[in-house]
Amino acid sequence: MSDARERVREHLLTHSVRRGDFTLKSGRRSSWFIDSKQTICAPETMLDVAELVLALVPDEATAIGGLTMGADGVTFITAGVAASRGRALGAFSVRKEAKDHGAGGRIAGRLRPDDVVVITEDTVTRGTSLLEAATVVRDYGAHVALLLAVVDRGGTAQAMAAAQGWRFDALFRAPDLGFEYEGA
Repeated sequence: MSDARERVREHLLTHSVRRGDFTLKSGRRSSWFIDSKQTICAPETMLDVAELVLALVPDEATAIGGLTMGADGVTFITAGVAASRGRALGAFSVRKEAKDHGAGGRIAGRLRPDDVVVITEDTVTRGTSLLEAATVVRDYGAHVALLLAVVDRGGTAQAMAAAQGWRFDALFRAPDLGFEYEGA
């Protein structure tokens, strides 16, 4: 395991994972919850997170983003680190609903219809936020190259992505953090 990967994993376990009785977005109950933004946005690990994400971003990718709020942290730190290295990755957010004023629409930030896109998310259980963002981006005219989560706690996102013809990956999966998958 690389030093960056181990630092992020330890930070997730120390600062992001909570044990107890939690209700997930799906309404299901869980004995553990992960607020991975505590690691993604921490100054001591944000560069490591960006390094790990950039290692998985395909060379042909020209933009990175996903459904706001879950994607924003990883999107913007990764695009910033990429830019500091001379790699241009446009950064954008997909709004939860279309804006009815200004330019309107669901896309905020820099996304072009011909972009090759990585859709990000902090943590996925089922993967529905990733799929929603990918669908909006595809309908906008961009090409979805990869769906990428920092943490996959559910184990179902890969199959859901594949059913749409998209590739999925995650920096960490529930078993990497000592937990069983909690999908569906």
